[in-house]
Amino acid sequence: MRSKLILATAIVALSACSGAPSVTNEAALPNSGVNAPEMNDAMAPPTAEAATDAASYLGKAGAGDLFEIESSKAVLAKTGNADVKMFANMMVDNHSQSTKKLKAAAKADGVSVSPPKLDPAQQAMLDEIKSAQADRVDAIYKAHQTQAHQAALALQQAYAAEGDKPALKKAAAEIVPVIQKHIETLGKLPG
Repeated sequence: MRSKLILATAIVALSACSGAPSVTNEAALPNSGVNAPEMNDAMAPPTAEAATDAASYLGKAGAGDLFEIESSKAVLAKTGNADVKMFANMMVDNHSQSTKKLKAAAKADGVSVSPPKLDPAQQAMLDEIKSAQADRVDAIYKAHQTQAHQAALALQQAYAAEGDKPALKKAAAEIVPVIQKHIETLGKLPG
């Protein structure tokens, strides 16, 4: 059953990343309680258009960092896997640093930063990690981290290329290789 959920999640994630048409409601993920279109929407990377103004970018980047930090803290409370623990600790540290970097850049650009808030899809993923059984939490965490990092990479790349504030564009460009390293490390995690 676990492998079916992971396979279904991977298929939906790939279709979201490739721009393939979304799946119909009849294609709900088995025993997940989530319909495929909701998952598809949750995993769709932000569009470049949505990420080019500072306020939208900061809101999405802040929510992304908050998800990475909170989901990593949640998995640390459950996992027994040393590699997952190491990755989760790295997420807490690196995403705390990127939040500080973006706040400083926003200040330099004269842009106010609102406190971050998870969107409904991020909250659902966090809740799933928190409620997961210990024997399934690593795979769920890895799947959600992969989705979140793909979205974060698209967001940072789009703002670095087309953003409207110079210090924030520079910060986004500096964050891109960090996210790419996270994605590479995720590929090596079990689950």
